[in-house]
Amino acid sequence: MYYSDYNRPPEGQEPIEASHYHVSPPEPPKKKRGGAVKLVALGLCCAIVGGLAGGAGVLALKSGEENTTTVYQGDRPAVVVDIANVTAKEPLTASQIYAASVGSTVGITVDTVTTNLWGQKIPAAAAGSGFVISEDGYIVTNYHVIDEATAIQVAFVDGTTYDATLVGGDQDNDIAVLKIEATGLTPVIIGDSDSLVVGEDVVAIGNPLGELTYTLTKGVVSAVNRSLTMSGGLVMNMIQTDTAINSGNSGGPLFNMYGQVIGITSAKLSNSSSSSDATIEGLGFAIPINDVWDMIQDIIENGRVTGKPYMGITPANVTESDAQKYGMSVGVYVNAVTPGSAAEKAGLVQGDIITAIDETTITSYSDLKTALKNYKAGDTATLTLDRNGKVDTVSITFDEYPTDEELEQQQAQQEAQEEQQQEEQQNSYYNWPFGGSWFPY
Repeated sequence: MYYSDYNRPPEGQEPIEASHYHVSPPEPPKKKRGGAVKLVALGLCCAIVGGLAGGAGVLALKSGEENTTTVYQGDRPAVVVDIANVTAKEPLTASQIYAASVGSTVGITVDTVTTNLWGQKIPAAAAGSGFVISEDGYIVTNYHVIDEATAIQVAFVDGTTYDATLVGGDQDNDIAVLKIEATGLTPVIIGDSDSLVVGEDVVAIGNPLGELTYTLTKGVVSAVNRSLTMSGGLVMNMIQTDTAINSGNSGGPLFNMYGQVIGITSAKLSNSSSSSDATIEGLGFAIPINDVWDMIQDIIENGRVTGKPYMGITPANVTESDAQKYGMSVGVYVNAVTPGSAAEKAGLVQGDIITAIDETTITSYSDLKTALKNYKAGDTATLTLDRNGKVDTVSITFDEYPTDEELEQQQAQQEAQEEQQQEEQQNSYYNWPFGGSWFPY
């Protein structure tokens, strides 16, 4: 009976009948080919072995009396993030920033009430982020996170949750301040957003999708002083970054590599002007902290941003198509004037169309809102008007923006005034054909 090296029985065992011992001779060696692939594989092997050479254990596995297989086993010490010397004066690693600041970052959940297609009020919920700015529980977030909330709750990384109250906010600047009943909290360190340069590393901590809590993402500053038109039409100054920002990150902190908050993550671009879905990657935006820090302190002290300019009109847009159809100028149509307001004192009347403030051209009420950011209560400006088809100018000294209670009273007066004007001026050439919605300026 013939045995080759390939079918010889193990030592100490009886030979097996050839008819029951199926043997296949080895396949001949394949021709060498694919040199480029092997070169890549070799390069990878070199990279792996090179990485092990710096500190690895060796594990020997015996596969026979004469053969030994050597396996390299990594021996790396556990990562310890040292935050004892974090002073915000020296650059930090992302790990150090996270360890030092994640306890100052909160997840925010809000209860709201929405109206469905049939006009029914139904409960809903939303989520966002925020950050602690004082030991006694003041928290900053975006206004759009808490807008129309009926209840607000904040959660910390250790699992502690608090009911929060709204101290105040400013919709035009998308900021809000919350307060929780807590002491001994660790606030973030506020930085200088004016010192940012393009290409500088930044990190964000937040709750993307409202579920992936306390996530850190890292990127760079892609642009500064970026004018961005928000979904509501308001133009805001923003920091642009490729740091991953998604729904749920809103209101969270954007840090420089010194562990200082230099922005409030707020927005992400959509690939469709008709869609609210933020689907474009690598284009995130944050509000520069320097732009809103005085407002935040103002809200804490006064419950609102004081010194905001107020005209006292109910506006409506005159678009290009409207202008051609009705023979008007493009601008902001004055639907009504609040009695006793700065607008009435300046001589504005229903039917005027505001086309400019000082040297700034006005084509829509979003332009008007953006332009008014450059003024404070008590400032004086020149309004250029289309009045009955002729160019006119008036000087206006802005009042201070009213409180919510004052606005409610004005709204009731305004609606009554508009009703009376519509009845009296149904056939007036300059009676606004689409009516007006309450939108105070």
